[in-house]
Amino acid sequence: MAIEDNPVERLLRRVLVPICVFSGILVVTGFFFPQFVGSVVSGQGWLVVSLLFFGTGLSYLALLPVRTDEPDPSAHGRTARSLLYVRHGNLRRVLRPFVRRQDRVTFGVPVVGLAAFFLLRLLAPDVTVGASSAVKDLLLVDLGWVFLGAVLLGVLYCVYLVVGRWGDVTLGGPDAEPTYTYPTYFALFFSAGIAAGIVFWGPAEVLFHYQSPPPYFGAPAESGTAAVDALTYALFHWGLSAWSPYVLIGLPIAYFVHNRGAPLRVSTLLTPFLGVEGLESTTAKVVDVLAIFATIGGVGTSVAFVSQQFLTGINYQWDVTYGLLGPVLLVAGLTAVYVVAAESGVHRGIRRIAGVTVSLFVLFAVLLLALGPRSSVLDLGGAALGQYAANFVPMSLFVGGQWVADWTTWNWSWWFSWAPFAGLFLAAVSKGRTVRTVVLTAVGATSLATMAWFVVMGGTSLAVQHAGSADVLAVIDAYGGSEAVAGFPVFAALPMSQLLMFLFLALIVVFITSSAAVSTLVVSILATKPGAAPTTGGIVFWGLVQGAVASAVLVVGGGQTLQDVAVLTGGPFVVVSLVGIVGLERTFRREEQGLLSLPRKVQAALRARDITLVPERPDIRDDEKK
Repeated sequence: MAIEDNPVERLLRRVLVPICVFSGILVVTGFFFPQFVGSVVSGQGWLVVSLLFFGTGLSYLALLPVRTDEPDPSAHGRTARSLLYVRHGNLRRVLRPFVRRQDRVTFGVPVVGLAAFFLLRLLAPDVTVGASSAVKDLLLVDLGWVFLGAVLLGVLYCVYLVVGRWGDVTLGGPDAEPTYTYPTYFALFFSAGIAAGIVFWGPAEVLFHYQSPPPYFGAPAESGTAAVDALTYALFHWGLSAWSPYVLIGLPIAYFVHNRGAPLRVSTLLTPFLGVEGLESTTAKVVDVLAIFATIGGVGTSVAFVSQQFLTGINYQWDVTYGLLGPVLLVAGLTAVYVVAAESGVHRGIRRIAGVTVSLFVLFAVLLLALGPRSSVLDLGGAALGQYAANFVPMSLFVGGQWVADWTTWNWSWWFSWAPFAGLFLAAVSKGRTVRTVVLTAVGATSLATMAWFVVMGGTSLAVQHAGSADVLAVIDAYGGSEAVAGFPVFAALPMSQLLMFLFLALIVVFITSSAAVSTLVVSILATKPGAAPTTGGIVFWGLVQGAVASAVLVVGGGQTLQDVAVLTGGPFVVVSLVGIVGLERTFRREEQGLLSLPRKVQAALRARDITLVPERPDIRDDEKK
């Protein structure tokens, strides 16, 4: 049957189509035929036109009705999937459920905490910056070994889950069927978990490592060896290690939600210790509150930072400035788009935008590889991948002073701070999947995608810089050291640069829309009373909160401070994740019996076909008798 297509959505779609077409014509003309436009459109005008084009297109996609053979999801009861559907209604039916369904603790504490942070940042900026810096140094420098050990342990546990006997455990029980096809499942999680960070840092991180080489390798700065080392560390920071925290948080939640009937909350991973009834305790509430704060702070600052990247791209393209209004206008536009996507639900807007994101991601990477210095990129990539594999464990344990604290440990803390919302989303969409499939997707497939991106994007940046085709580092210096500009001089040095820049800006929008829409939905679930689906009011409220945080970062400042504070929540979630996997392992050993590990299954299959890999040794006593 068709999901309800209300008159408001039909009217919006009719309005969005002509706006999208008209603004698209202007954007394409401005990019590829700027001589026909000239100075007719101002800088802020280009910003508005670009936002209208991307925003109306994505919003139209999110608002398209979807057909399903399943009954109304509201009849599903307190299932994880039913919580991904948003309850719609008129204004009175929006506000009343919103007020009634909010959990006073998980809703109130994060709101008050965020307001207090910005008030303190405004009234006493030096105190705020000093306090956050002191705590960050303690956590990342003095206790950095905790993050390094936890991430390595996470990777090893993921390997253990893939080859061990728990890999065949099906989330939801043996008869459960996956909710989404595998390509959709991958696209949903990948686009939600990576945000626009991969676009933001793709061309920049390798150049910083090239200029200031990692001490683990100690190559001369800006040498050919430094280029390989720089790409190796980028692969390390965005590969297997980076994605493993999501599984450490998400898999215990998934198991206890789908197999034991626990509520869809981050605190659910504590079920083996608190019980399902104990998830209303203070300990559980603290975990959920920290998850909300980390998500809002992390995603809000990400929206702000990628907005700066988008504005930098338009500035680089047309040499225009925006003043104070430009950033606020951009954040407002992005907020409107991801709120529409979140409100439409996973089954509509989020699913479709995720598909567009991954498709555009692949298209851009293939096009960049075809147009760029392909031979140099492939040589760099092959050398870096080999070095990454050979040095993975030593790099994981390397405590190299301030450089490691600023890069590796900071990255691990950042990934752990994002793990609550990404892990909960992974849990929600993984019903019907085996543990092995979840791990191979959430760590294996995603790592392959991100590493391929850094080989292509990062390798192209390094090749262009090292060959002297463009001095990207000088452009970064000219823009005040901002990494946001790194990609644009790289594209300018390649054929079809206008097309590459256009697709790159589109990638920024779709990636941040996907992640912000999912984070809005997840926070709405956490702030709502257990078992109740989020309402339209909740979606709009938390979407606006994220947008307000991003705007405050751009206008008031304190983006780095807020990001540091959000990252600091990664520390508690290191502990929570380790507790979670201990509880999950205990539960598996107690509840899941009669399963075989992957090596034993292979051995049994070979024996069934009378194939023996290792010949049996003759009995020595028989030889002696002879």
